[in-house]
Amino acid sequence: MRIGISCYPTYGGSGVVATELALALAASGDEVHIISYALPSRLARHHANSADSRLHYHEVVVPHYPLFEYPPYSLALATKMVEVSRHHDLDLLHVHYAVPNAVSGVLARSIVAPQPLPLVTTLHGTDITLVGNDPSYLETTRWGIAQSDAVTSVSKDLERATREAFAIDTPITVVPNFIDPERYLQVAEREGARRWANPGEKIIVHISNFRPVKRVQDVVEVFRLLLEDHDVRLLMVGDGPERPKVEQRCRELGICSKITFIGNLPLVEEILVGADLFLLPSETESFGLAALEALSCRVPVIATAVGGLPEVVLDGKTGFLLPKGDVEGMARAAAVLLEDDAMRQEFGDAGRHDAVSRFAVETVVQQYRDVYNSVLARPSLART
Repeated sequence: MRIGISCYPTYGGSGVVATELALALAASGDEVHIISYALPSRLARHHANSADSRLHYHEVVVPHYPLFEYPPYSLALATKMVEVSRHHDLDLLHVHYAVPNAVSGVLARSIVAPQPLPLVTTLHGTDITLVGNDPSYLETTRWGIAQSDAVTSVSKDLERATREAFAIDTPITVVPNFIDPERYLQVAEREGARRWANPGEKIIVHISNFRPVKRVQDVVEVFRLLLEDHDVRLLMVGDGPERPKVEQRCRELGICSKITFIGNLPLVEEILVGADLFLLPSETESFGLAALEALSCRVPVIATAVGGLPEVVLDGKTGFLLPKGDVEGMARAAAVLLEDDAMRQEFGDAGRHDAVSRFAVETVVQQYRDVYNSVLARPSLART
């Protein structure tokens, strides 16, 4: 199968999932063409476009003209989709993130007609709950979803939120995010997070894009409470607009020496291994890929009971889920696990087992294949 995948190239969940899906499809024999304005972060370690590779990258170049105050990325993206489809005879196009990828995909499909170009759209979260729901984008986002030949969402909660936000009855198939179990085993014996810790310190990790929705300030407040009775270190992985505020808060509290800011890492398992707890106090999460990655590394998760997180973290078994903003409750839950090594190991083992049994790459990629095959089987989309 020849598949075009359009995504954002950043460290956010949608770009990570799209790239990992592309890698998995290529590894199993499909020809995959990634279309984006920059090389996705997790693709950089692979040799896309090499002579023996089934994985190809196509850059979307947006011209800058004085006439355009805001360069029209959506049009440049649609044009690149058309170009790749025609020159590589794509069987289908799979876009990740509704804005503007779905609308660009619909436009590309119309341009290449009457040659079929089936369009699969995957909804990841903020493209629906934040960006797509903005009045400036709502109608075009709704139209892009409705015009897609198949739509998937990464959680049941996101499916519900999409129907509520856009008042649509479009069929939506839930296909969760996934992990490659072997990747986490490969680093299991490495030092991992302990590289940044002093002997005896318990390690808490937070990974995000440091946007307001991640409530990164709550991470610091939970950590501050734990510091009162525990020898702990906080590793903050990622970057984004909230980082300066978080750094300022650390200085105000006088705890900067116990917090390490690491920045973005393409392979998060290299820091999750060796950690004791993972903290994710988000305002909302459509799925919680970072939480799944932590569970895959046998790290229990303390998180908010919002969005798709209850579909990933089993409360009282693989971690604890607390109400949004309950800093004191999160600190108490974290303390329970930090003070009981046996319980923490039990939660970690259960998290690993659940992650592998429900979210392994082979299982989830097959679900995407089922979606592809169901679309390609429609007589209206048959290739001539």
